[in-house]
Amino acid sequence: MKSLKIYCISMNPKHLNLIKRLKYEPVGLGDKFFSDDWYNDKSGTNIAFKNQYYGEYTFHYWLWKNNKINNEGWLGFCQYRKFWRNINNKINDNSFENLNNMALKKIPSELDKHESILGEPIFVNQLRFSKFIKKNPKKMLLNPSLFLNKNKRTIKFHFDMMHGEGNLDRAILLLDNEERTDFKHFINTEVSFNPQNMFLCRNKNILFNYYNSLFPWLERCETIFGFEKRNIYGLKRIYGFLAERYMSYWFKKYTKFGILPIHFKDLSDYLL
Repeated sequence: MKSLKIYCISMNPKHLNLIKRLKYEPVGLGDKFFSDDWYNDKSGTNIAFKNQYYGEYTFHYWLWKNNKINNEGWLGFCQYRKFWRNINNKINDNSFENLNNMALKKIPSELDKHESILGEPIFVNQLRFSKFIKKNPKKMLLNPSLFLNKNKRTIKFHFDMMHGEGNLDRAILLLDNEERTDFKHFINTEVSFNPQNMFLCRNKNILFNYYNSLFPWLERCETIFGFEKRNIYGLKRIYGFLAERYMSYWFKKYTKFGILPIHFKDLSDYLL
């Protein structure tokens, strides 16, 4: 079984010891000061200034552009509030010891022959009507079939409602030709995606192939969406939301993928 290296992303320097106790690699992003014990996105070739728009993908960009991966085994990413859970481990309490025991340390044997692992999907067609009506009441009321036919509530429908009508379609037009048709079909037919921009992949080659496809596209999208300091979170972080949908599509298309659950718990809850 190959080794597993997981990068844990945080915006709080006080999380360092907790991340190390998990035996993960600490990654510090944002404007706060992080010691040399942390990885960060501010040295070498970087887009750290885009962090408020790209989220964790400024670190992914740094890994890619500076060729910082030297691990020959599995690679993965989690966040200070979201962790991979070993499928065989149960959640008994909210103690750090339980989190440490539950958090993924090695790839389960039943998934070791896979090439990637994604988080359990979120089904957008199962979300409450009230959430959509609040975002775009006119569209919902003018299209009563959306209430009756769950299959019409696709990834595209969800993105339009949450991150701006037509924005995903505009972005897709800037994709490379070999991806444009397939990704458009994916978002127009699928009713779920794998959330949180979290994934694990078997080796560096798979990871960098993903980066080679993703980042040139996001850069082209900047010509459309720019970097306006919008107050609306769903628009300000649009690059991260685009990447989240593309991640589900790309790994499902190009790799043999498995699924693991994601556990939500904030490390700040364990700070004294």
